[in-house]
Amino acid sequence: MGIKLIAVDMDGTFLSDAKIYNRERFMAQYQQMKQRGIRFVVASGNQYYQLISFFPEIAHEIAFVAENGGWVVDAGEDVFNCNVPDDHFSAVVEHLQTLADIEIIACGKNSAYTLRRYDDAFKAIAAKYYHRLEEVESFDDLDDTFLKFGLNIPDTLVPEMQASLHASLGNMMTAVTTGHGSIDLIIPGIHKANGLRLLQQRWNIDDSEVVAFGDSGNDIEMLRQAKYSFAMSNASEVVKAVARFEAPRNNDEGVLGIIDKVLKQETPFN
Repeated sequence: MGIKLIAVDMDGTFLSDAKIYNRERFMAQYQQMKQRGIRFVVASGNQYYQLISFFPEIAHEIAFVAENGGWVVDAGEDVFNCNVPDDHFSAVVEHLQTLADIEIIACGKNSAYTLRRYDDAFKAIAAKYYHRLEEVESFDDLDDTFLKFGLNIPDTLVPEMQASLHASLGNMMTAVTTGHGSIDLIIPGIHKANGLRLLQQRWNIDDSEVVAFGDSGNDIEMLRQAKYSFAMSNASEVVKAVARFEAPRNNDEGVLGIIDKVLKQETPFN
């Protein structure tokens, strides 16, 4: 049947810890993928505007499952976006602002928003992941379509906070770990696997023809869905338990190594 789609998470997966990838090697692979009709999909919790900055040469022809599935774009065309209902948005913000040790980013389609009063060091880090980021006095009366929330939390508090958020907000939002001291709150059922499924339906691609790579909790549904699911060797153990295969570390160009195997039709792709 052959491989028809390759989907990659970015941080901790496609990108090295220095937030770079081997562009020359990948672009040579991408030309081969195009010739063979293999689709390339970037599936990340990050903002669409940040993601396209990594692929300036081909962003207009590849697909993005951005904001953990909240916004799906194919060759510059909107395929899907979710929308957190106004009453849910207000209730979530109200609850989050009662918690200590947490900084909030409200992720909209036009921009992301964070509070002006937050620490400058946090805002500098956030700007790397959100190329459109506005500082506001409050989250009230923002005019945008909201896709999810990004939360910055001390690493040691992530498991406890994830469980607490699930207990408090589970009927409205699902708390997923993204790695590196952060949690995303996403609409239940709106995740990377859902975004991939929409693209697969659009292109008539079966799960058995999909290769997917990930390293964190927000990749789990996508890895369960794809037949050829790869956890990076630097992935958390819970992710490794879900994936069918393991790829070398992100810092060792693990994704590109497996793409070579796809293109050469080596095990397990033969």
